Amino acid sequence: MLRLTLLLGLVLHKVLWEVMKRADGAPARRAVRPPAGQLAPVKLAKMAALGFLVVQTLALNVLPISARPRLLRKIGLLLYFGGLTVAIAGRLGLGNNWVDLEDSQVLPEHAVVSTGIYGYIRHPIYAGDLLLLTGLQLALNSWLVLGVLAPVLVVFRRAAVEERQLVGELPEYASYQARTKRFIPFVV
Repeated sequence: MLRLTLLLGLVLHKVLWEVMKRADGAPARRAVRPPAGQLAPVKLAKMAALGFLVVQTLALNVLPISARPRLLRKIGLLLYFGGLTVAIAGRLGLGNNWVDLEDSQVLPEHAVVSTGIYGYIRHPIYAGDLLLLTGLQLALNSWLVLGVLAPVLVVFRRAAVEERQLVGELPEYASYQARTKRFIPFVV
């Protein structure tokens, strides 16, 4: 039951992103695509990571942390569903302002979103996905939870790059930055 619940959360996340991408007309409104050499590795890495997570969630017991993981699994589920909720709230809040990670750009119709969860943090999708991954690994009782440190470093770097881009393209972004935190409300 635990594995099925976790899998359904992963499926919900992916389906929502794909449905909203098509509803937003994201492919049709891309102004500039990154060079093909940059696009393929990012897409492949995302697909490989998702594929591994699905297989792990369904059947793999990778590097168990504890022989009695009951409390660990409860904490993991709380983090997982908290992260899923934050990421979904972030994606819904962005609406047409969202673009795929590999298509990162500011389009002429983009504007600063500062309502909802964006009133507290600037990167709820990143923060939510990191919580989701941490919770997934804890719920699965896996030392792979330490592997979440790699995406944390990537996300911190990516967020900084995006923010420099947004400050340059959207004048009101600098004041938005001054009144919000990057990942954790009132903290970081």
